[in-house]
Amino acid sequence: MMEEDPNPVPEELLPNSMAGEADEEEGDPEGISLKQPLLKRHRTLSSNPLAMVGAKVSHIESLDYEINENDLFKHDWRSRSKVQVLQYIFLKWTLAFLVGLLTGIIATLINLAVENIAGYKLLAVIHFIAKERYLTGLVLFTGTNFILTLSAAVLCVCFAPTAAGPGIPEIKAYLNGIDTPNMFGASPLIVKIVGSIGAVSAGLDLGKEGPLVHIGCCIASLLGQGGPDNYRLRWRWLRYFNNDRDRRDLITCGASSGVCAAFRAPVGGVLFSLEEVATWWRSALLWRAFFSTAIVAVVLRAFIEYCSTGRCGLFGQGGLIMFDVSNVTVRYHVMDIIPVTVIGIIGGVLGSLYNHVLHKVLRLYSMINQKGKLHKLLLSLMVSLFTSICLYGLPFLAKCTKCDPSLADSVCPTTGRSGNFKQFNCPDGYYNDLATLLLTTNDDAVRNIFSTNTPTEYHVTSLLIFFVLYWILGIFTFGIAVPSGLFLPIILMGSAYGRLLGKVMGSYTNIDQGLYAVLGAASLMSGSMRMTVSLCVIFLELTNNLHLLPITMIVLLISKTVGDSFNPSIYEIILELKGLPFLDANPEPWMRNLTVGELASVKPALVTLCGVEKVSRIVEVLKNTTHNGFPVIDEGVVPPAGLTTGATELPGLILRAHLFQVIKKKWFLQERRRTEDWEVREMFSWIDLAERDGKIEEVAVTRDEMEMYVDLHPFTNTTPYTVVESMSVAKAMVLFRQVGLRHMLIVPKYRAAGGSPVIGILTRQDLRAYNILAAFPHLAESKSREEEH
Repeated sequence: MMEEDPNPVPEELLPNSMAGEADEEEGDPEGISLKQPLLKRHRTLSSNPLAMVGAKVSHIESLDYEINENDLFKHDWRSRSKVQVLQYIFLKWTLAFLVGLLTGIIATLINLAVENIAGYKLLAVIHFIAKERYLTGLVLFTGTNFILTLSAAVLCVCFAPTAAGPGIPEIKAYLNGIDTPNMFGASPLIVKIVGSIGAVSAGLDLGKEGPLVHIGCCIASLLGQGGPDNYRLRWRWLRYFNNDRDRRDLITCGASSGVCAAFRAPVGGVLFSLEEVATWWRSALLWRAFFSTAIVAVVLRAFIEYCSTGRCGLFGQGGLIMFDVSNVTVRYHVMDIIPVTVIGIIGGVLGSLYNHVLHKVLRLYSMINQKGKLHKLLLSLMVSLFTSICLYGLPFLAKCTKCDPSLADSVCPTTGRSGNFKQFNCPDGYYNDLATLLLTTNDDAVRNIFSTNTPTEYHVTSLLIFFVLYWILGIFTFGIAVPSGLFLPIILMGSAYGRLLGKVMGSYTNIDQGLYAVLGAASLMSGSMRMTVSLCVIFLELTNNLHLLPITMIVLLISKTVGDSFNPSIYEIILELKGLPFLDANPEPWMRNLTVGELASVKPALVTLCGVEKVSRIVEVLKNTTHNGFPVIDEGVVPPAGLTTGATELPGLILRAHLFQVIKKKWFLQERRRTEDWEVREMFSWIDLAERDGKIEEVAVTRDEMEMYVDLHPFTNTTPYTVVESMSVAKAMVLFRQVGLRHMLIVPKYRAAGGSPVIGILTRQDLRAYNILAAFPHLAESKSREEEH
């Protein structure tokens, strides 16, 4: 285990701001034989496990996804009846059902609230514009958006800072094995719901899709643990889910349900979790995630049918991004591959550029946000004012266009909150194409720009203004202290340049301009987020047309390939900015030149415990270290047959939380001895060992108790994952990530008589590339050479 700084400082929250730089040392690391020690070491392998979670620097711990096979667990597993096993299976499916049901209901309520609040606001503004009271309309539009943004920002800043942003990077980190504090509680859930309604209704350039994913995960986590921490239900059935492993599966179902609720794409939601957020997957989880998304789809469909008759105010068929082109004939020829390829290349270049600029802006916002709550609020309100003024003022720059005589008067122009031909400030019989895109809700803007059979509706200048504006707003809106999603801003930007390319192609292509807009949105999303399969299925479910599948696949593959050649995905960039110790699927190539034994040699001295340990030693270890796992070693045990000398045994690994429970319950022995099975089962059950709360300073231990003993064998994980010291770091990292470990023991390749059976222990922080490069500075030079070639 690595040492952790007991007095963390905020300056160390980012990976590239850890104290000190590696001193340079002469020598060529590539000239060293793999059989020799690789490098001279400069420092111990240590790091500060801090990350930015919400608004503050938090101490980061890993999750225990590994099954802790101690004596208590084995006894409970053997003693479970068939009825209890069926209860466990039934409860897993019941919770998956409830996750889908609640996510679908909450998503519908959010859409209903947004459509009504934003709709009535726009109707009031249009009313003043029709009377040519433009200044009054501006004051009303800006003032309403200001109040809505203020309400969302105050909730995030004062009550649940972790509710700001999309939440998807933190979900990726959690499913990777990182315990992100206060991320899935009741407060983030409530603030995320109310804040999303306020922020989206305020017309900010953000979506509710990312927040819906976070909302689904919050619902799943709360259901699995029986409610908020302070008001948890202690039902006997819920004891099965009092572990990180089952909660991980539930949160994966929640993420799938959130994407399904955002796009009405059940299969796309499952594939999104599989491709983008989940680190660990299995077929049983696939079925439960698909079941949850199916429930979400049914709930959304039921509410849309109910509200289509006008019983939900302004929420009719709108409110959810839907673009049905099933009745549109899609024709394309071989020559259409050229503009499709161009869209993919543009999407990759613009997506990587968007990631690069957003990275810089988020660093700037981080410095502003560190100044305090007032600065966060002011930043959010300034962005709201700028957005409102642009959305209201820029349509005045567009020229009025005469309506097509073939269109009915009720279709062109329209004076309501939605419609493809907004009259705005134009005379009767004319419409303002830029107002059609800007002075509406974001969902309606998507429908308008995706609309088919409208080749002359939008002017090139209007599309250019729309693209540039949403590019600027997308850069500066993401990162303020409100719930925000990246999906919708990227869809709007991509659809703008996609439609522009369709207009440029003109009669040289058979593809409709609305379909070009769909391809543009897909390309920019793939270029920024680097998703392919899930994104393809999501757009397929959105468009409801299989004929789009081939060209959509081509666009996604090209844009992802182009984007990967420049920088990582936007979510990976955010993970790095927040300092979350995410383990990538692919280790660095230079990690194959380093063994885990060499890593162990630069770590602080290993802290071990005896199988029957003195209470004073346990208290000392708990008070003076921050390690979460300790190898248990027995010396002088009775040797197996054939050995003539005493042996040293490795019973396993014991967790810090289990040591605390032993001290808390004061399960002490007067003499040093092994206990019987019945003795420990009288005092403990495996449910007791699932508790993680508490500090050793809260337990009073007398002087006499300090001289007593504790038998640690019943609590020791007898099957910890071990690797031989000669294993490469690259191979160890793949094993660590895929199995979902928290600790990995390093055992010696050769052991002399009396030698220790374990020489080190690896954790997540030890396998991070930055921490290894800090301890082995010459590897950084090797890495730079590889990048140059």
